[in-house]
Amino acid sequence: METKVLPYYQKKHKHYGYDYRSRDSRYLVKEYTSKSSSSKRVTSASAATGQSASISPCAKRSCQHVVDEIPEYTMPPFRIRKGEEHQHKAKAQTFLYGTKLWAMEEEIARLKRSTHEHVEMMALKRMEEERSAVQRHVREDSICRAPEFLVRLRSHTVWENSFVKLCCTVQGFPTPLVRWYKDDVYIDQTSQPGKYRMESYYGVHSLEINRCTSSDTAQYSVLAYNIHGESTSNAALIVKRFRGDEEPYHSVLLPVSLPLLSAAVFTHIDIQYSEKFGVNFGTEGETMILSCRMILTPNIRLLQPEVVWYRDEVEVKKSKWAAMQYRDCNAILTLPHLNKDDEGLYTLRLITRGGISQHSAYLFVRDAEAPVVGAPGAPMDVTYYDANKDYVILTWKPPNVTKESPVIGYFVDRCEAGTDNWIQCNDAPVKVCKYPVTGLFEGRSYIFRVRAVNKSGISKPSRVTDAVTALDPADLARLQTIYFDERRQIVICQDDLEGDVKFPGQPTNVHAAETSKNYIVLSWDPPDPRGRDPLKYYIEKTMAGSTSWQRVNLEIAARSPRFAIFDLAEGKSYEFRVYAVNKFGMSQPSVSTGPVVVQERIAIPSPPSAVRCARNTKHSVVVHWLASKNASELMGYYIDSCLVGTNDWQPCNHKPVKYTRFVVHGLKTGLKYIFRVKAVNAVGMSEMSEESDSIIVQAALTGPSSPYGITLLNCTNDSMTLGWKLPRFTGGSDVIGYYMDHREVTDLHWHESNIKAITGTVYKIENLKEGGFYEFKVSAMNLGGVGVPSESSRAFKCEAWTMPEPGPTHDLTFCEVRNHSLVILWKPPIYTGSSAVTGYMVDVCEVGSEEWRSVTEKAVTTRYLKVTKLEEGKSYTFRVSAVNAAGPGKASEPSEPVFIQARPGTKEITTGVDAEGNIYMRFECHEMTDASQFTWGMAYEEITDFSKVHIETEGEISKLIFKHLDTSDLGTYSVAVSDTDGISSSFVFEKEEMERLMALSHAIRHPTIPLKSELAYEVFDKGQVRFWLQTETVSANAHCKFIVNDFELTDTKDHKITFDKSTGMIEMVMEQFTSKNEGTYTVQIEDGKAKNQSSLVLIGDTFKAALAEAEFQRKEFLRKQGPHFAEYMHWHVTEDCEVELVCKVANTKKETTFAWYKDFVTVVAEEPPNAQTGECKLYISEFSKKNMGEYKMTLKDDKGQDITVLEVAGKVYEEIVQEISRVSGQSASQLKIKCTPEGIRIQSFLKYYMEDMKVFWYHKDSKIASSEKMRIGGSSEQVWMQICEPTEREKGKYTMEIFDGKTSYKRNLDLSGDVYSEAFTEFQRLKAAAFAEKNRGKVIGGLPDVVTIMEGKTLSLTSTVFGDPTPEVTWLKNDKDLELNDHHSATLEQGKYACLTIKGVTTDDSGKYGINVRNKYGGETIDVTVSVYKHGEEIPVVKRGAQKAPEQPKAQPKAPPKVEPPKAAKPAEQPKDSKFGRRK
Repeated sequence: METKVLPYYQKKHKHYGYDYRSRDSRYLVKEYTSKSSSSKRVTSASAATGQSASISPCAKRSCQHVVDEIPEYTMPPFRIRKGEEHQHKAKAQTFLYGTKLWAMEEEIARLKRSTHEHVEMMALKRMEEERSAVQRHVREDSICRAPEFLVRLRSHTVWENSFVKLCCTVQGFPTPLVRWYKDDVYIDQTSQPGKYRMESYYGVHSLEINRCTSSDTAQYSVLAYNIHGESTSNAALIVKRFRGDEEPYHSVLLPVSLPLLSAAVFTHIDIQYSEKFGVNFGTEGETMILSCRMILTPNIRLLQPEVVWYRDEVEVKKSKWAAMQYRDCNAILTLPHLNKDDEGLYTLRLITRGGISQHSAYLFVRDAEAPVVGAPGAPMDVTYYDANKDYVILTWKPPNVTKESPVIGYFVDRCEAGTDNWIQCNDAPVKVCKYPVTGLFEGRSYIFRVRAVNKSGISKPSRVTDAVTALDPADLARLQTIYFDERRQIVICQDDLEGDVKFPGQPTNVHAAETSKNYIVLSWDPPDPRGRDPLKYYIEKTMAGSTSWQRVNLEIAARSPRFAIFDLAEGKSYEFRVYAVNKFGMSQPSVSTGPVVVQERIAIPSPPSAVRCARNTKHSVVVHWLASKNASELMGYYIDSCLVGTNDWQPCNHKPVKYTRFVVHGLKTGLKYIFRVKAVNAVGMSEMSEESDSIIVQAALTGPSSPYGITLLNCTNDSMTLGWKLPRFTGGSDVIGYYMDHREVTDLHWHESNIKAITGTVYKIENLKEGGFYEFKVSAMNLGGVGVPSESSRAFKCEAWTMPEPGPTHDLTFCEVRNHSLVILWKPPIYTGSSAVTGYMVDVCEVGSEEWRSVTEKAVTTRYLKVTKLEEGKSYTFRVSAVNAAGPGKASEPSEPVFIQARPGTKEITTGVDAEGNIYMRFECHEMTDASQFTWGMAYEEITDFSKVHIETEGEISKLIFKHLDTSDLGTYSVAVSDTDGISSSFVFEKEEMERLMALSHAIRHPTIPLKSELAYEVFDKGQVRFWLQTETVSANAHCKFIVNDFELTDTKDHKITFDKSTGMIEMVMEQFTSKNEGTYTVQIEDGKAKNQSSLVLIGDTFKAALAEAEFQRKEFLRKQGPHFAEYMHWHVTEDCEVELVCKVANTKKETTFAWYKDFVTVVAEEPPNAQTGECKLYISEFSKKNMGEYKMTLKDDKGQDITVLEVAGKVYEEIVQEISRVSGQSASQLKIKCTPEGIRIQSFLKYYMEDMKVFWYHKDSKIASSEKMRIGGSSEQVWMQICEPTEREKGKYTMEIFDGKTSYKRNLDLSGDVYSEAFTEFQRLKAAAFAEKNRGKVIGGLPDVVTIMEGKTLSLTSTVFGDPTPEVTWLKNDKDLELNDHHSATLEQGKYACLTIKGVTTDDSGKYGINVRNKYGGETIDVTVSVYKHGEEIPVVKRGAQKAPEQPKAQPKAPPKVEPPKAAKPAEQPKDSKFGRRK
């Protein structure tokens, strides 16, 4: 047996794809690779004993293996070619087991022959299986047929509480599935468990109904369907109720006691959809979720249906573009990133053991916004085929173009899988939707995308393809596995069976696989045998009829038997031939292809024709057309729509459809559209088809549902008058008539009761037999045809009515069902009895009870009644009896049960007034169907007289508009919506509501012009006065009048009047405003019927103020003709707490002089005026009281002069201080502690501090005043409070407050606990250190830095010392203690005058002398340099320097020195190191 395995380079390549393999190959590869490693060891050991390397038969090169590594497969060394036979024999002579190996080689040769035979047998077997499959498919096609009923359903009449079984027999292929319906409603077994039982055995299908009741009387139908069609069979079931005068149950062969129901046997899972996904519209890049919720019967956890999603009948696989989920009877398909590839018809199929249930809806995907305005949409469905080692062909579908310019070509991009480096494959746009991509690297995986180009720009890229690996599929076919037994196998390559082939043979079957006007793709078969070495190919071309061959691929040889040739002349004929090359040399050229013409293989399709459209729903239209006559390799059709009269064509689909019928969704109801179609293939798009006829978007017409509630209203000896209720659904148009059939109970055949359609819901049928029992059924008719007939009525006896009481009412209908009430309506009886009807009685009965109770105490005179005090969630039946002088008559037939509960989102009638003053009633319904209509009524009678009202309906909103409203229009108004589940409402129109609406209507019809602003005035900079007002929007016919003191002003030079009607601005400008203009100003406005006016009184002080302002502005205008201040001087505090005096000048020039003054003293500003902005600034840093005074700035040139003054004093000074306080308060840091020898200081740093700032300190919320104990102060950047000699009383919270006149800025510190302890300890240390510094030993003065003296004289060094206690004095020479003797003597007088005397100084006395003064608190050393010169020598010049200050002793942190009391008994010990405290 043989199989196929993968080359090692395919297995180890991380991007390798398995797409091109067949399923059989995958299985064999998996079976081979799953073999145990032990078998591999046995094979490798027997093949290469003692060797560490083996030769891979399929890689064309040696592959080294580590000894301990187990290779995927190895080639035994006895597979030796003829060229190596002598070398192998020489090695075999030295081999220990040579004889056994030769025997094995003979066995392998025998196995090779048997393998060839086995392969041929397998090929014959496959051919036979394929032939059988074709024949089986032909046989199945010949027997395929739609479902057909061999035995149809039969109608039944049974007694109540009995059992009935409906049966039928169906045949068809494939086996049809069936569904059962009751009055066109699907029968759900879960709705009433045990009620229904459905069975299917070998084409026989049955429906069992247990314990029949009157509600089971209906028309039952069974629908059989398969993929070839469907068929329906109907039957009626009549359930009769036992009455007293009839026989009991057991007299009609029914058992007295019914048997128990048998156990439920479920033949299949019934599926009902509670929520379905509908038609959806998305945009590229969005996320779309399609979901279906269903009810399973039975819902068994281990028998859940298989959920499969399809798009255009192709299964949707799970990928990064689609995610499927099924949980809790909810199937969800998530498309995380929409592309136009995702557009199509989506189908959810639920596969169970009993059959298949499915639901479908279309998903439309619009183009995303283009990166460039006018650029086309992205291409779609990019696919690849014919992949090889260095070559792959891509195809795609073009985008639909309506408004954009046509597509002129496409760019193809490639990217190596796992990277983001996209490379454009073609330099110039390719014009067809197909392109061969060359230059791929063998073994690597690639992804591709395409972009469309037009004259406006480049589109967004298409969705990327799946990864494709550049490999030759023929390599896999050349690998075979030979099995010796269960444990031994050998993998060989076809190359090993071809013998010793060095030079390659000629390629064969060279032909043009693809032709285009841009390129030609050559294809050929490799040489056979091809040899072991890798092959390359070179292609040559020549013009047809020429013998001059030209090499096509000079630089890069083709590695696969495919090659795309570009740069050919369109329309020319070429011939091609191919050379095969390996390392040994080049083959002979192949046979020429013969002339190949460079032209498109297919042509642009012809346009479709006969575009027709038909109504579908209120938002969709069905478009049909005839297919293109010439359409090679058609991709599909694009459909466009256009509103009539707009010429605005919009795409209906964004992905081509291949069928010739398409439902266009997303249209607007009531509008008129036209359509056109174009065909698409790889070459391009056809011309547009002819436009279709226009169509108005409306719902399609269907037949009405069946009438119901057939009632006998009157009866004579030979006639009956019957009534019935309107169909619940009209089918999209009004019911225009009814047809009635009748039969005697004993007759099986129905007879027509009328030839001409009945226009009402009451009909009198004559020529009946007296005493006979008759059944009736009624069918409704509309423009769509005759609907389904009603259920058969109960049997009525034909006998004359003679009772004095009235007959039954009829046509009981219900509306306005709410949580605790409803409205019932009925029609009067046909038979009135012996006297006229005076009223009606209404009875109600709760479902499940047999007790009827009266709703009204007295008879009502109207034919409608609002029934209240009903319980929510319960069902009731009603009946109505007419009353005359003889008493209550026969009650109507009980109504159908009515469930008392308001529908979610129930709307009520509202009233209002529109913009034209029309009074209306309005009702809105969101649950309308395509055939729904609004019906308005007064007193629950349909309004037919439209002399005082008219009705307007648009979409889901209907209005009843009154023409001439008066008291006669008061009453109850109602509205009902047909083809819905009883949606209706009513409104009691009372006098108060009418008066309110009429007042509002009058205000709208006789309006006043609304004003945005009343009449006002303003003064311009030249002293002109402008009077103005502004209205709301007015028409072009509006006009106005200006009246001053009862005198109308006209537009003159002195009074310029303008009226801008676009903005409603009315203004009058008075050039000269003087004392003569005092008075009342009025503006009168008219706009059609609307009027308004506004007045302004300028008298007394108001006029004087306006006149003064006009004079001031006139003077200001004159001032501004020369250099002037645009902004007068004002102050500003910067963030650095500097005060700026700022003003702005205008109309200056270079010659203008600027001057600053303070108290009439010239001040020089730091910055000159800014020539561009005109700003002038004078900076005042560290502002204080000394900066108070009058500041002035002057401007002057030949045009004039101006001055500005600012008095910095009083309130201005306080405001500046407050602003500084604000800036400083915001910048103040948190309170910090600083210890001093005097006490504890609490301080805060801020930008600036001055004495006039309001700074307050608080201790435990008590204000602190400055005292000897609590000292308060500050510096320019600091504010502090000193606690002198702190005690326990000073513990607590401290607050510093800076007040800027409006806001307080507070900083807090809690001086207690560890904080106080640490601060107090530091204070004690610093206090002790200060005391020690004050009382330590120190030299106050007296010693010079340098002393020069002549030899032989006496030197006396005297200094003043201090210390408490009196310090000890030690003299040093050259940093060593000076020994005192007669030559050196020292004295200390009065404890403060220390003297060192040197008698008869010599040169040996020269050096550095020092005095060390020290007590218990410390001390210091002072040095002096002594220079001795001999007699007769020149006195050296000595530079005197200032005496250095003594060094301060370094205090140890947080450890104050111990203070000990002075001891009189023993002086302080002299330290050995006397440099402590020395001044340097």
